Amino acid sequence: MTDPSFTPDPAAFDALPRHVAVIMDGNGRWAKARGLPRVAGHRKGLEAVRELTRACGELGISHLTLFAFSSENWRRPETEVRLLMELFMTALDKEVAKLHTNNVRFRVIGDLAGFSDKLVERIRRAEALTRENRGLCLTVAANYGGRWDIAQACRELARRVRAGELAPEAIAPETIAPLLSLADGPEPDLFIRTGGEQRISNFLLWQLAYTELYFTPTLWPDFDRVQFDLALRSYAGRQRRFGQTGEQVEDAKRRGTGGHA
Repeated sequence: MTDPSFTPDPAAFDALPRHVAVIMDGNGRWAKARGLPRVAGHRKGLEAVRELTRACGELGISHLTLFAFSSENWRRPETEVRLLMELFMTALDKEVAKLHTNNVRFRVIGDLAGFSDKLVERIRRAEALTRENRGLCLTVAANYGGRWDIAQACRELARRVRAGELAPEAIAPETIAPLLSLADGPEPDLFIRTGGEQRISNFLLWQLAYTELYFTPTLWPDFDRVQFDLALRSYAGRQRRFGQTGEQVEDAKRRGTGGHA
């Protein structure tokens, strides 16, 4: 839990990200270190989700995307997968009303065809309830993979070419991007991965092209407001050049035009 005496450093928030994307790694190791079943780590990890969601809302960060279940996670032990699905449904039942009360828009990206009808129904109900909310947009990536995301966009482009709606030579990044998950919001500014691993593991492969990456050894259940503050400080101290030189970025700042090319 967060230290009650914790006061965020305002200097860390001079350049807040609009969109934070997180791989929540380390639940199983957190549980194992305490002699608990892995699912206990996942349950504890939900507390960290609540705290991070609250922090983003309070800071005015507009988008938070969490990698909850990858397309590769089906390879985990059957019992763990089943318990994760049950935990997902329980979380939807308990949390969505609170999200709605706090003006949070909730949605799920990924291939929902792999989930049970009951789970899909809960997801659709939660999305419908919160669709008009204009606070934080909380996106959960479930049965999601970055390669799947790009492939499904390519399938749609192929369909349009076959239908004569699009010429192959017209295909460009600008025609692919609108067909990807998260196309209706800003790409992530800050990517956080907990648990000590330093890779993006098939998460938002297209969308992370210019994202600032932050890795921490902290296991996800222990990722609290203090840890988030450290990530924001790191982000605030970086110069985002988007292909420009540092001098161009600083000159754009002086002229008040920004450095995003």
